[in-house]
Amino acid sequence: MNTVLYQTKKVNFLSKSRGGAVPPSVFQSGRLQREVVFSFWSKVHIMDYGLFCLNNRVPADGMAAPEEGFMKKIVIAGNSGSTENYAEALTRLGASCTVTTDCRFAGDFDALLLPGGGDIDPVLFGESDHGSRKIEPGLDRKQLAMLDAFVRLSRPVLGICKGMQIINVYFGGGVIQDLPTNYAHQYDGRDQVHPSHAVPGSIFHQLYGADFNVNSAHHQGIGSPGRGLSVVQYAPDGVAEGIVHENLPVIGVQWHPERMCFARRREDTPDGSLLLSHFLSLTVS
Repeated sequence: MNTVLYQTKKVNFLSKSRGGAVPPSVFQSGRLQREVVFSFWSKVHIMDYGLFCLNNRVPADGMAAPEEGFMKKIVIAGNSGSTENYAEALTRLGASCTVTTDCRFAGDFDALLLPGGGDIDPVLFGESDHGSRKIEPGLDRKQLAMLDAFVRLSRPVLGICKGMQIINVYFGGGVIQDLPTNYAHQYDGRDQVHPSHAVPGSIFHQLYGADFNVNSAHHQGIGSPGRGLSVVQYAPDGVAEGIVHENLPVIGVQWHPERMCFARRREDTPDGSLLLSHFLSLTVS
């Protein structure tokens, strides 16, 4: 098996094929887009996170040359009809958004957003149902499959509300099915607002400082953090409000930044677009 390293801006591609190195023309044509999810190790292994430059020109020297005015492509893995707020906020920040839960197309996108929604099927974290609501087992499994594709590609992921819990379950963590203090967090006709504390040095601390308010619309929370995940933002009652992965560009928040910016900007919380902008900055342009 021959191995060759293709380098692009902030991205390394290690291609492996039985017939020899995969030439740059294959990346240029995008012929690996559908294969990357299903034949990950046999075709391409992305060493660093960032844009898989399938649709960009790859010159003979292997360095990517992104087109002028490149628009970052974000996939929102949720149900169409319930993701408008996320798409609107990201579009205002210059991104292009597509809603799909089909992981076969993961390679077409620069980053993944896992949106809020109902509760996760407790079977997925090894428990019976004792307090979960509005479970969508099929959607849960599709979101986990999409997350798996992006983790394998080492591309950026942002989980919001349920999306943060999906991340934790994927990495082997638990979910508290009904918080003892759910009255302080759950949606009651409108988002609640409560204080939070960010760990010094964390991305949330860098963006918002040590203490800041967040909105809240959930009755569940993460339990024990999954492998490689750290809780770096907390509510006063100890509920996890923000997580990061130690090695991957994976971030989760229990709050809703898309409902804290632009037309939905609140006076009692900071600007949620700061976090969304940071998420987009993790992609390679």
